[in-house]
Amino acid sequence: MRLKLLPIFAIIIIAIAGCSKHENPPIIDREMFFGDPEISSGRLSPDGSYIAFLKPYQGTRNIWVKPRDASFDEALPVTQKVERPIRNYFWSGDGKYILFIQDKAGDENFNVYAINPQEAKEGVIPPARNLTNLSEVRAQIYHISRQDHDLMFIGLNDRDKVWHDLYSLKISTGELNLLKVNDNRYTDWIFDHNDNLRLAQRARVDGTNELWRIDSHTQTLLYSSSMFETAYPIAFTKDNNHFYMVSNVGNNQDLTQLYLMNIENGELSFVEGDPDGKADFGRLVLSEKTFEPLYTTYTDAYTRRYFKDSNFEKHYRNLQSEFEGMEVNLYGATNDERYWLVSVWSDTNPSDIYIYDMITEELSFQYNPRSDLPTQHLSKMKSISYPSSDGLEIQAYLTIPKGFGKEQLPLVVLPHGGPWARDWWVYNSYVQFLANRGYAVLQPNFRGSKGFGKKYLNAGNGEWGNLMQDDITWGVKYLIDQGIVDKERVGIFGISYGGYATLAGLAFTPDMYACGVSFVGPSNLITLLNSIPPYWESIRTSFYERIGNPNTEEGTAKLTNQSPLFSADKIAAPLMVVQGENDPRVKKAESDQIVIALRDRGFPVEYLNAPDEGHGFVRPINNMAFIAAMEKFLATHLGGRYQKDIPHEVAERLNDITVDVNAVSLTNENQ
Repeated sequence: MRLKLLPIFAIIIIAIAGCSKHENPPIIDREMFFGDPEISSGRLSPDGSYIAFLKPYQGTRNIWVKPRDASFDEALPVTQKVERPIRNYFWSGDGKYILFIQDKAGDENFNVYAINPQEAKEGVIPPARNLTNLSEVRAQIYHISRQDHDLMFIGLNDRDKVWHDLYSLKISTGELNLLKVNDNRYTDWIFDHNDNLRLAQRARVDGTNELWRIDSHTQTLLYSSSMFETAYPIAFTKDNNHFYMVSNVGNNQDLTQLYLMNIENGELSFVEGDPDGKADFGRLVLSEKTFEPLYTTYTDAYTRRYFKDSNFEKHYRNLQSEFEGMEVNLYGATNDERYWLVSVWSDTNPSDIYIYDMITEELSFQYNPRSDLPTQHLSKMKSISYPSSDGLEIQAYLTIPKGFGKEQLPLVVLPHGGPWARDWWVYNSYVQFLANRGYAVLQPNFRGSKGFGKKYLNAGNGEWGNLMQDDITWGVKYLIDQGIVDKERVGIFGISYGGYATLAGLAFTPDMYACGVSFVGPSNLITLLNSIPPYWESIRTSFYERIGNPNTEEGTAKLTNQSPLFSADKIAAPLMVVQGENDPRVKKAESDQIVIALRDRGFPVEYLNAPDEGHGFVRPINNMAFIAAMEKFLATHLGGRYQKDIPHEVAERLNDITVDVNAVSLTNENQ
């Protein structure tokens, strides 16, 4: 294998901490962690002639295109969005168009846009056509045609805000054609390799999930699973007569496994489960050219791959041998599967991106999204485990800050969102930023997290603020008992469910934490459940079972007890609350309520609210303002380091989004 070009990392040191018995690393500019990536999200055109990527244009992340072998300096911008960064995109099957989705100010009403990159010239940026230019309508993309590259299949909730009807969409003209009116609670439409609609997933009112075969005039039930089980189709086999299915249905089946289903009669045949018996089924990676399996994955603490194609495995092993101690991932191949993108990453490397030629075995470096980040000063992440309050073993990731010793460290607990998600061994900007400031970081995969079987997932049912919170609390106790963490300097910070866990930690275990930062965190589970977006109706029953039912007396009492808002009088540690004005999931009222409760008891609380954001911040200027405020807040209460200088525009933005808590009121408009 020939390596054509290697990345060079420029080390920029902003400040150097005073030396003690440990050699502290330099304080790395927060911009290197959270500023817009220099280049990101590269995508090869289907024929491999071009590579598209995201890069700032006039201060906002936009799409650029260049010939595959040209320098990135020769690239041209093909979009000029200024109000909101583009976060993802894809090529049409023939490479004629680039498509992306975008909402307005975080409202999650996504529209589908198309551009013709061939129209780009020096000084000329092609227009982005809004193909679904409908107000307060959320588009969902189901299938990109393989037979007609000018065609895609989407869902629109224009008729009914709750359910998406199925449309075909002609990319060149924006012509929409209604194919199916969704009057049967369908949540997904699934097409075969010949673009034929074959399957649909349906959510019953009782929470049962069903898989139906869709024929020209009839629908046939093939499979069903309870709300406490997992079952979903992945992809059709080459002959379109079978499809791969993931399932853990059955009283004796804990981990999800891979099956093949016969579409005519619904019969399942077992393919494989985790050879180690530890993790749910992860991924099935298929060749887009032959539709044959390339490999499968399973992740407990770390990811394992099981190869199905010997030639692909040979290439993978050769690449892996070049990057010892790193993860290697091949993805985004051209139609002929000659050229692949390769991502090489670790816990301390955001990723080096290459193009790999399967014929010549030439590996060509393309970019690192944060090439100036001095990775030699970053900290290693390792998997740990500890028992919770009831003895359940909890897997977690612990990052010890490099250069600060290994004992009596300040700690920031970072619970993940979801909560039906999980943390991974991967580069994480928040983790590395906090470690650079001198904090140990704990990321617990508490019960209710995905990937560890349905018993572990369902152990979180009804346990918000209770056993789920214990799983976090006992992790802190474990680190204190090990002498790793100073019990007087423990903070907690989380986003979404992690924000709830922050509020719950401060309210239910007030002696545990010295401070907390809640980012779009629910404070009142009753108002949270009563304000979920209409398009989440399909999972309402599941929410009631997994969180609590606000429509029953028993459920209301339980939710009240588990809502940090109603224990706000017990909060004894400083709190920072962060919100996006237009968040459709965790509405602004969730933050307003807890701020008002603390303010009215005379307890200090800091509040940031961005008027142009939703469920999390995507505009870099808002992120930078929040990070600057958070690192000073944590340093004040936990004693870590912080970068004192703030660029003028960031300081201005921080001032703009800082809320006078005395002016906060709760009205019908913000609930």
